[in-house]
Amino acid sequence: MIYFDNSATTKPYKEVLDSYVKVSTDYFGNPSSLHKFGGQVEALLSQARNQMATLLNINSKEIYFTSGGTESNNLAIKGTAMMYKNRGNHIITSAIEHASIRESLESLKMYGFDITYLSVNSEGRIDMEELKRSIRDETILVSIIHVNNEVGTIQPIKEIGKLLKDYPKILFHVDHVQGISKVPLDFHECQIDLCSVSAHKFHGLKGNGVLYLREGVKIAPLFTGGNQEWLVRSGTENVAGIIAMAKALRMSLTKMDSELENILKIKSYLLQELGQEEEILIHTPIENSAPHIINFSIKGFKAEVIVHALEEDDIFVSTTSACSSKVKSVSHTLLGMGITEDVAKSAIRVSLSFENTREEAEKFVQAIRKTIQTLGKVMKNNEI
Repeated sequence: MIYFDNSATTKPYKEVLDSYVKVSTDYFGNPSSLHKFGGQVEALLSQARNQMATLLNINSKEIYFTSGGTESNNLAIKGTAMMYKNRGNHIITSAIEHASIRESLESLKMYGFDITYLSVNSEGRIDMEELKRSIRDETILVSIIHVNNEVGTIQPIKEIGKLLKDYPKILFHVDHVQGISKVPLDFHECQIDLCSVSAHKFHGLKGNGVLYLREGVKIAPLFTGGNQEWLVRSGTENVAGIIAMAKALRMSLTKMDSELENILKIKSYLLQELGQEEEILIHTPIENSAPHIINFSIKGFKAEVIVHALEEDDIFVSTTSACSSKVKSVSHTLLGMGITEDVAKSAIRVSLSFENTREEAEKFVQAIRKTIQTLGKVMKNNEI
């Protein structure tokens, strides 16, 4: 099997699974329990929090464990809106955010919030001048994705943070789900107030994530009850998953240091080979894009047809974001970049991990060329 759908989810490392099983078997207690066994589990939870903090170069008290990227994004957006609604009702984001951001913001409109969606250029980047012009007295939050989950565009997060430093009443949230372990991001240097991370994007397990909340920043909780996570996120912590997440992050960051050059070579090879096919239009920008994502369209073919054709060769890619791939809608990211609806309907996303090889990339290119030829003949025969 050739798995090129790592932006949807990654395969957990064996060591990560072993950690999960070990903790689930031997340390299954509730970390909030008063007895000795609960205390041992709480100690493991604190250890994982400290490990994550060290790896992310932040304070352990700035880490809040969640169920994943979607919850972290919802908590950041809605928690900020509810906490600071008396300060203002205006939020700024981009036109190409993940659905968990976009739909969270849309849901706030019924409570009187006004949302500004920044446009992007043909490479999917926002305009800093447009962002500056969009700021109002009542602006309370700017939320911008770090690495776009469909085309891989990297936004100018450091420049945004520098701009917002002059507006101390505006909080800055970054969706770092696709960037973590692939594109470095210094939370403090970039003046980030809130940042979302999801374990299953870096070979951890589904159902675990982190919201970074800069020390001193307050937000309203979405869940209430047990008052876990310093009152911000109630609910018994998934300790086994959290331990596994800390291990996955450590392993993934180590691999980033040693394997990043290899993944960049694979991406370069794919871009070069795909670019030679006249039927293929590449949407991922050459500059300011993540090393692991390539988005392209094959003119005249629906994306789902290509996906299923590649399945015949045991190759797995995706159309758009996995969160919306089963919904028959055109990618808002590609439309926002000025790509026509017909071309956008043909878009394929290839997303790599550090486990992928040049040999797999070569087989993929061969399969794409074979698919174009085969389907092209079928279309011509149908026309006759």
